[in-house]
Amino acid sequence: MLNKPQSLEKLILGKLRAVLPDKNIVYALSEPKFNGRELSNLKQCLDTAWVSTGGEFIDEFEKKIARFTKIKYVTAVVNGTAALHVALLLINTKPGDEVLIPALTFVATANAISYLGAIPHFIDSEEKTLGVDPEKLKEYLKKNAVIRNNACYNKKTKRPIKALVPMHTFGHPVDLDPLKKICRNYRIILIEDAAEALGSFYKGKHVGHWGKLSILSFNGNKIITTGGGGAILTNNKNLAEQARHITTTAKVDHSWAYYHNRVGFNYRLPNLNAALGSAQIDQLPRFIKNKRKLARRYAQVFKTLKNQVQFFQEAEFSKSNYWLNAILLNPGEAKHRNKILNHTNRNNILTRPAWNLIHTLPMYRKCPRMEDLSCAKSLASRIINLPSSAFLYELSTKHA
Repeated sequence: MLNKPQSLEKLILGKLRAVLPDKNIVYALSEPKFNGRELSNLKQCLDTAWVSTGGEFIDEFEKKIARFTKIKYVTAVVNGTAALHVALLLINTKPGDEVLIPALTFVATANAISYLGAIPHFIDSEEKTLGVDPEKLKEYLKKNAVIRNNACYNKKTKRPIKALVPMHTFGHPVDLDPLKKICRNYRIILIEDAAEALGSFYKGKHVGHWGKLSILSFNGNKIITTGGGGAILTNNKNLAEQARHITTTAKVDHSWAYYHNRVGFNYRLPNLNAALGSAQIDQLPRFIKNKRKLARRYAQVFKTLKNQVQFFQEAEFSKSNYWLNAILLNPGEAKHRNKILNHTNRNNILTRPAWNLIHTLPMYRKCPRMEDLSCAKSLASRIINLPSSAFLYELSTKHA
């Protein structure tokens, strides 16, 4: 009697168990690990009472980020959304301006635009990078945009198209060179949403160098964490000075007077959080190394399911931090996604789908978008993120 073929959810669980074998462990999606100087740094903050938006760790953390990314100026703030909000403000984004973003992104990308009264304009992604499709964007703008008075306008809405904010999905760099060329040709400002991409490189250079500004996130699930936190990065000194001023309530420096010369934001990262981040970034090379090793193990075990599932791997022009590992169900298997998610989660492996496409959310349904978002729709129905914590490679080796 022939054995009944295993269901796809059981096959995938079996592959995951080859990497994450201990059934008694709950394998979360992305957890922090504190093996460095975190505790002693925090104790120093408490001992000296420098716990708020002043203190040596803020400056130290910013310098370490600048050294690692080789981007000249870094302003640490309370979270990645605040960083993007200020980055858009710094390029003079106004109410009614449109900002191009992928439909497949985290909601914070769109929310930061909305804070300024601007309007998200949704564009499609490509399967090669999971990010903005440069060729499709070029063709779309050729049909739907016009240059007038050295600015780009949407032919249909008559509104300015101010910026493009590509997001490096799960840490995988988008194809930045053609996007930068498109922005130059259409007088659009490029801002990189690198919230998930600290430690990711495009053509040998850290992401963030192609945009006029870029942003990072240090949320608790990111490759390094400050608890909450983010950063604005730029190679432009004037923009950096403005970023620091605006995020510190626009207070004019004085030994005792409180004078503020514009509307500012209380967005600076506290010293306590920076103390955590300063210890975490010292461990970043090891975190990246372990994440890439874990990705290779996943890629190896999923090879035998290639007719049903592909493990997503970096494009040839990039070196990803593999912040979140992902499998892509082949299109014919997308109908099994929820069964797979339910089965793996019931077995202590906390997988998740990608985000709901942003243009489907109630507050963004009336925003402009490409008519053809077919790749983003397909990806959203097929992506499954896998446990990706930096310590999992060492843990899986120990339990193997």
